[in-house]
Amino acid sequence: MKKNRIGQSDLYASEIGLGCMSLGTEEAAAVRIIHEALDAGVNFLDTADLYDAGRNEELVGIAIRGRRSEVIVATKVGNRRIPGREGWVWDPSKAYIKQAVHDSLRRLGTDYIDLYQLHGGTIDDPIDETIEAFEALKREGLIRYYGISSIRPNVIREYARRSNIVSLMSQYSMLDRRPEEETLRLIESRGIGLIARGPLAGGILTEGGAAKAERDYLDYSREELPEVRRRLLELCGGRTLVQTAIRYALADPAVATVIPGASSLEQLRLNLSAASAPPLTEEELAAIRAVTRANRYELHR
Repeated sequence: MKKNRIGQSDLYASEIGLGCMSLGTEEAAAVRIIHEALDAGVNFLDTADLYDAGRNEELVGIAIRGRRSEVIVATKVGNRRIPGREGWVWDPSKAYIKQAVHDSLRRLGTDYIDLYQLHGGTIDDPIDETIEAFEALKREGLIRYYGISSIRPNVIREYARRSNIVSLMSQYSMLDRRPEEETLRLIESRGIGLIARGPLAGGILTEGGAAKAERDYLDYSREELPEVRRRLLELCGGRTLVQTAIRYALADPAVATVIPGASSLEQLRLNLSAASAPPLTEEELAAIRAVTRANRYELHR
């Protein structure tokens, strides 16, 4: 599997990683999926303390036991659960980040995290304090690098300008082209790599996704989305729709890795087949862009 450098870090991630959120909570099934991914050349695993109330991190930790040196472990912080209360609250404070990292390390069964990411953020956050927390964790050797997970250009701009983030995780697909508006060129100019989540648009961009296209999606209406999907199928050029979708996200030079999720070995294998599919040509990329829409952030500026 081809590997790409994440920003200006020393991390070289498989171009297709594994988004672990969809693994479920059953240990044997989750470990099988992760092990098959690793055996196929995947070395980038993304999880978060929020997923299944920490169970997802535990499963990743179990799966990488004895294989830690093969893996780039990425997890996230910022959503704090309060005992006895439903849901969680947003807490990007230095105190909470420095506390939460120890819980993630314990669940993951490791003494360091390769990439620690802020799991969201708003422009009203104490951004300098948040950055101080990540920088302190780097100095302490608990994390190697840090990044953010965000779709808000105003937040992305601030971290790109004020911090040493090496990565931005953001939703990016043929149907969600919002990063193309300004984000991709901004982070590329700052030496920050994109970790593209949601490349299959919630299953719409899969061979079995016709039913999932019968709804509104971003600024696509349920009336137009099935036709857009049909036209994309015609543009696959011998690839499957899954392969085409993943190769589309990988075509931009700012993208370091794409992290489709998988809840079964079948889904994992379909996703990984994109590694051997030919890259999209400039003509194919232009044809896809002519069918889809350059979505705008609007509500997230």
